[in-house]
Amino acid sequence: MLGVFSSSIISPPDELVAAGCRTPSPKISSTALAKRFADSNTAAVSLQIGDHVHLAFTHHNESPLRPRSLAVKEEIFCLFEGALDNLGSLRNQYGLPKSTNEVILVIEAYKALRDRAPYPVDHVVGHFSGSFAFILFDNSTSTLFVASDQFGKVPLYWGITADGYVAFADDAGLLKGACGKSLASFPQGCFYSTSVGELRCYENPKNKITAEPAPEEEIWGAKFKVEGPPAAVSATGLGYQNFPMEIS
Repeated sequence: MLGVFSSSIISPPDELVAAGCRTPSPKISSTALAKRFADSNTAAVSLQIGDHVHLAFTHHNESPLRPRSLAVKEEIFCLFEGALDNLGSLRNQYGLPKSTNEVILVIEAYKALRDRAPYPVDHVVGHFSGSFAFILFDNSTSTLFVASDQFGKVPLYWGITADGYVAFADDAGLLKGACGKSLASFPQGCFYSTSVGELRCYENPKNKITAEPAPEEEIWGAKFKVEGPPAAVSATGLGYQNFPMEIS
């Protein structure tokens, strides 16, 4: 899966900008990255949202344990990869039917966060248990919400393209060719939300996240880590209307 966002949506992280400056390396534009994804993946589905967002995914070379999906509801777009172990209890928590899958649930959880209760982002995503990574974009508010599971079972990477777009993908090789050394693994157990404005650990949101330069021989330019002691792992009604379009 691939999500590419202009600087009007997300400011390029300083740590990735610095990594690219330390070791200049070839990059390509966001448009070229999206084309490379489409050209190299069989039956890829791509969505261009205005001038600032591009989303794409494919079932090609998909792990049966980590299926990918894309859903859209009320201008909320979500790419999801993986599986939630507690999907059943989450359906009950949000008042959703048994037919609700993971990508739909993420959209509904985000809507609850946005519209119906003053829940902090870490509280919502902290209830997810399983192997997952997702990229959610709310076009109505230009909000980006990205998260990875606490054990990093589903790989997720982010980097900066030649034209300053921030790209997220589950394929490190794809981003390496586009972002050069302005590239890092998205830290496990963390989320980025433009509504919050920074990267945070959802297991312990008070713990600081720092980045250090990666060794030259590695493909990354930086490595992110959560400071402080690890938190204990924890996992735990909304009406359901207008079942969204899902592409699978």
